[in-house]
Amino acid sequence: MYIKEFADYLKYEKNCSIRTVDSYLSDLDLFDRFLKTQEQCLEIQTAGRDNIRNWVVSMMENGESSTSVNRRLSALRSFYRYLIKKGILSESPASLVQGPKNGKPLPHFVRQSQMDDILDNGQFGEGFKAVRDKAVISVFYEAGLRLAELIGLDIADLDFGQRTMRVTGKRDKQRIIPMGAELVTILEDYISLRNTTFPSAGQALFLSTSGERIPRHQVYRMVRDVLSRYSDSEKRSPHVLRHSFATSILNNGGDLGAVRDLLGHESLSTTQIYTHATFGELKNIYQQAHPRGDK
Repeated sequence: MYIKEFADYLKYEKNCSIRTVDSYLSDLDLFDRFLKTQEQCLEIQTAGRDNIRNWVVSMMENGESSTSVNRRLSALRSFYRYLIKKGILSESPASLVQGPKNGKPLPHFVRQSQMDDILDNGQFGEGFKAVRDKAVISVFYEAGLRLAELIGLDIADLDFGQRTMRVTGKRDKQRIIPMGAELVTILEDYISLRNTTFPSAGQALFLSTSGERIPRHQVYRMVRDVLSRYSDSEKRSPHVLRHSFATSILNNGGDLGAVRDLLGHESLSTTQIYTHATFGELKNIYQQAHPRGDK
């Protein structure tokens, strides 16, 4: 079946890694097994377009992801290109076979009611760490920051008079984010306690309990712990809170272009994934609230 020769070609001419070669061979083996279940019982090099299309359909019906199906189809195309190069085939039967479109996974987010419960009723405790943790959660949810952006905030980035926050995003691009009255109060209280607890600290807004700029792993662990207590979200990370920020705005009638600017996205297409998330939320509400929604 020319499989061994193809493997040698990948190893010695294409300089592919052992892992890549094994992946290709595994995908070809799956197609070979599929062909053996067909009435004609063909070899890979004699299979036609219809056989390949049927394989794609079979994988999708069995619940394979579009990513896995397209990867296997790519391995098959590579094998046929090798056979054409060796003069064994004149054309590839996979050339006109299209794989399924890869869909972007919907972002995980915490429901607005759960975020309200966390910020209004959450038991953060007492002392510097408790006040800081609530301030961190508030900034993530009410300003939509990335983890690196939050860690990089300095006190000078906050303008309480104008109620704005200057955020430095990817490629050092800056954007101005408005702050609500409640967030301003939370941050003012935190900064007051921060300055009392660590009077000689630098300009970093959020500090560790040792008085230094808070590290990534501490923020990540803190967010995970808080969300695990109050949310049923499958994922519990700072980025989930960023997604929650965007989803809450859109669910309450916010403009997609404004959300793009607030998140610091370069393109509107990056932000559009949230329209799918909000539709999913509306669908859930409809199914739960409409008397015939679950029929």
